[in-house]
Amino acid sequence: MKILRRLYDWVLKWAETPYGPIALFILAFAEASFFPVPPDALLIALALGSRLKSLRFALNCAVASVLGAILGYGIGHFAWWTGAGEFSGLAVFFFNHIPGFSEQLFYRIQEQYNQWNFWIIFTAGFTPIPYKVFTITAGAFNINFYMFIVASIVSRSARFFLVAGLIRLYGDPIREFIDKYFNLLAILFTILIIGGFVIIKYLI
Repeated sequence: MKILRRLYDWVLKWAETPYGPIALFILAFAEASFFPVPPDALLIALALGSRLKSLRFALNCAVASVLGAILGYGIGHFAWWTGAGEFSGLAVFFFNHIPGFSEQLFYRIQEQYNQWNFWIIFTAGFTPIPYKVFTITAGAFNINFYMFIVASIVSRSARFFLVAGLIRLYGDPIREFIDKYFNLLAILFTILIIGGFVIIKYLI
């Protein structure tokens, strides 16, 4: 927990440098297509460090995440299958090394697309469910691209602006709460991340 405490304090300092928004953009972009760590922690840290810029950070995060979702869709659409209709080497790499991916889950998600369409993408974009799993599978299954973009914009914007908006309105009490209960919040945040993978493994 001491390591997490120091990391938290270090991340907060990014809000005071010109590199904070860049780091947030890169993290949000990568998380939507291949990186396992969500950008919410950095968004919270930056917004707490500069409340007046919190909505700007949320926009930064949302734009990057949607662009990353497009990359994920492109990975699925252009690089997931071989010419013979089999999994490509990249797909096999994802199955073996990216948390949350498996062949069984991959085909179960296809069933969810057939049933829920827009709403499955929206849910993945708004909740702790690993979004990259759904951006890539959307491309692999040729889900309507425009519907995919709309769902991504709505869900990711709602998620990040909700976080940033709360911090902008109640920044000082939230900062005090996070400082006081940081160890517990770190555990809960980790549970949410792990829980997202559990949900897609057992419920989808």
